[in-house]
Amino acid sequence: MELTEEFKRYLEHVSEGLGRSERKAGLKSYCGGLMLPLKRKSMEPLAAAIDPHRVQARHESLQHFVSDSPWSDERVLSRVQSWVLPKMRTERQGWVFLIADDTGLPKAGTHSVGVARQYCGQLGKTDNCQVAVSLSIATAEASLPIKYRLYLPDTWSDDPTRREAAGVPEDIVFMTKPQISLAQIREAKAAGLPGDIVAADAGYGDDTAYRDGISGLGLLYVLGIKPGTTVWAPGTGPLPPKPWVGRGKKPTRLRRDEAHSPASVKAVAMSLPASAYRTLTWREGTNTKLSSRFAAVRVRAAHRDYQLDSPRDEEWLLIEWPTGEPEPTKYFLSTLPADISRKALVSAVKSRWRIERDYQELKQEFGLDNFEGRNWRGFHHHATLCIAAYAFLIGERLAQGPDTKKNTVFRTSPALPEGYTRRRAGSTSAPCL
Repeated sequence: MELTEEFKRYLEHVSEGLGRSERKAGLKSYCGGLMLPLKRKSMEPLAAAIDPHRVQARHESLQHFVSDSPWSDERVLSRVQSWVLPKMRTERQGWVFLIADDTGLPKAGTHSVGVARQYCGQLGKTDNCQVAVSLSIATAEASLPIKYRLYLPDTWSDDPTRREAAGVPEDIVFMTKPQISLAQIREAKAAGLPGDIVAADAGYGDDTAYRDGISGLGLLYVLGIKPGTTVWAPGTGPLPPKPWVGRGKKPTRLRRDEAHSPASVKAVAMSLPASAYRTLTWREGTNTKLSSRFAAVRVRAAHRDYQLDSPRDEEWLLIEWPTGEPEPTKYFLSTLPADISRKALVSAVKSRWRIERDYQELKQEFGLDNFEGRNWRGFHHHATLCIAAYAFLIGERLAQGPDTKKNTVFRTSPALPEGYTRRRAGSTSAPCL
């Protein structure tokens, strides 16, 4: 089965992150298989397509490489980044975004690591699934996933039996999705990866500690929030500490009372005059320009500021209220500069569309949600290899220019041998490491 010369060079470059040369064959086979036009990209159909005359042996080899071999996801992804990021020309971009998100992977049964009844974005409802938290670097031209970690519900993190069966590392403890995301951002910054602005939806932005953590890292943010998030309306703020009467400890905490209290962002939005809302276009869609009505005002976040000694800094509250809707549909807080134009603010907020496209392609084209193994290592190795294959496509698109078609098949699928049967076909051989 023939690979393009550029893809061969790429896989050789990426495989340097595996630590042992005998593991390279596994990576090259797996990533090559992910490029094939298969309906499903779990291990068995990959093995059948890669080596149709020795399916069982190839299946065992891939199984060992993905589920058992102790290579580092971080090192492999670092090699991916060193190939693709220069092609994204991040140093020439005005803003580079770090896009945080999570994705649901529907899953039957109870034994696959991290599976639980929880909200699954792919299904749009609560159901049995795994959820992974990711971080991507995005520019105006492209985006690249750089971090990917399974969210482990406490029903898993607090269960030693399940942890052992699924091979969950001892240092993995329960963390909320915002905590996982913030750790990923911290790691990216420590590694010197590009990124100026963090973008995420309300599942992350509504967490005050998450927003504060981003600011503490010296990064800006554009984050979705929920309608009930409280802020101090424009021109208002918390009351100063009580006057000191000369006895006891001097009061330092900010105050609020029934006559002077913060409001929900929805209440702020509904109180604005109609003239505060303007129709803005942020980019060209597939068939039409994408536009909506927006208002932007300066506010201060109010969450538990009565425990603080000084008010939080002002930031942007951006409100989206599409024409024809009875009330606003989306709210965002942003620490972008006070003198930024509303159009630029809207464009920054809408930068998250790229991660939605990434997930769509990773699942539909590269089988991100097709992994059938149950353990922690296999879950993350499969995702790393899917990202590695997808990243090559990103690099090729950038090299070929904006007219590049959505996808390119770099290898054709071989015909299966006559009499092929599932799982038991072929001879056996030692697995690759």
